[in-house]
Amino acid sequence: MSLNGKRVVIIGGTSGIGLATAHAAVDAGAEVVIASSRQASVDAALGELSAGTTGRTLDVLDPADVQAFFAEVGPFDHLAYTAGEPLGLLPVDGLDIDRARAFFQVRFFGALNSVSAAAQYIRPGGSITLTSGSARTRPGAGWAVASSLCGAMTSLAGALAVELAPVRVNVVEPGIVRSPLWSGMSAEDQQAMYQQQADALPAGRVGEVDDVAHAFVYSMTQSFMTGTSIPVDGGALLV
Repeated sequence: MSLNGKRVVIIGGTSGIGLATAHAAVDAGAEVVIASSRQASVDAALGELSAGTTGRTLDVLDPADVQAFFAEVGPFDHLAYTAGEPLGLLPVDGLDIDRARAFFQVRFFGALNSVSAAAQYIRPGGSITLTSGSARTRPGAGWAVASSLCGAMTSLAGALAVELAPVRVNVVEPGIVRSPLWSGMSAEDQQAMYQQQADALPAGRVGEVDDVAHAFVYSMTQSFMTGTSIPVDGGALLV
């Protein structure tokens, strides 16, 4: 999967799946641009990526900032959107509706805002890859909000694939992955969740960020795939 000579923009590319995708894209030969909401995160990520990687802070909910960012980046080939706050369960009983709305801000509206600004700069043959999750089809108790968000992201990718054609638009659907996504949980609760999932999954383990990063690079390099969701879930849909 070669990205030689390609420019890849990764929003949310400073930690977890996004940072792993940045590493994978660099390893595939790409020139990578990362963006995150915090300068310290950008600086830390640039410190471990190759010297040719650049990055800056970005408020994905500020249309002016997003427009300015892509104007600075200029023409590029592939956009990966992995930005999002740590997830947590929100039971419907006693639902905090403000917190539920907040889940959609960066992950859904930030992605939509970014795609709107980025589309004009994507070169022929380019692509956009969004992030959803296996909870779209396998939700558990307390996952009403998160599952709905995942469903919205997958539907968004399909609609954008039609509207932005011939730019390709796909979505990666990770299962349970060991990443900062779960930092809102205690270390003990995280480990218990990982072990429970590992025992149940056909793959016999939970995912790692590198597993998901490979799917993002595949989406960029598979030139005959669009409007497609890519599950990376260790077989969660089978059990």
